[in-house]
Amino acid sequence: YLKKKGKTTIKIEKIEEICKGNFVSLKKLYYTQDDKKKVWEIAQIFDSVAVLIYNVTQGSFVLVKQFRPPVFLKNSDGFTYELCAGIVDKDKSLEQIAIEEIIEETGYKVESVVKINSFWTAVGSAGAKQTLFYTEVEDSDRVDNGGGIDNEKIEVIHLPLQQMEEFMEDENKVKTPGLLYAFEWWRNQAIDALSEI
Repeated sequence: YLKKKGKTTIKIEKIEEICKGNFVSLKKLYYTQDDKKKVWEIAQIFDSVAVLIYNVTQGSFVLVKQFRPPVFLKNSDGFTYELCAGIVDKDKSLEQIAIEEIIEETGYKVESVVKINSFWTAVGSAGAKQTLFYTEVEDSDRVDNGGGIDNEKIEVIHLPLQQMEEFMEDENKVKTPGLLYAFEWWRNQAIDALSEI
């Protein structure tokens, strides 16, 4: 495999599988970059979708809180605040996967989501792509308690809009970059709307 990008030439020499798990595979990549041999360890993971959900009835964002073992090893708490999200492991559209994750994790039934953007995460170790969506719900759209499926234990959090800024700045609450990006997107939408008045 040989690829030229501008003045840089990348040649893949070999990909060696170190171990394979259900959701993560560890590989060692041997490659040449501009005639210099290099080796890189890669955690191969699924791409994902995430959804910023706004409850118009309550004036709040619908987030999820759950235990993440890798975070626990770093801070002895392990609970994170995240957007409703899920891996892309089904032969379905990204929109459909997002809609299914919303009802599984939060209990809200929605008909559609709007794409905000796609971006890359963990570029130094995994290089996975996440697609971010937005949707609005009302209290009447909640048909289930959510909480996830199988052995997931997800707590649904309703964060009032007026607490968004304080929440973003609170370093004691572990948040994902996707959540912070989504809130910045929301803030920019609000600023644009106000500028048109």
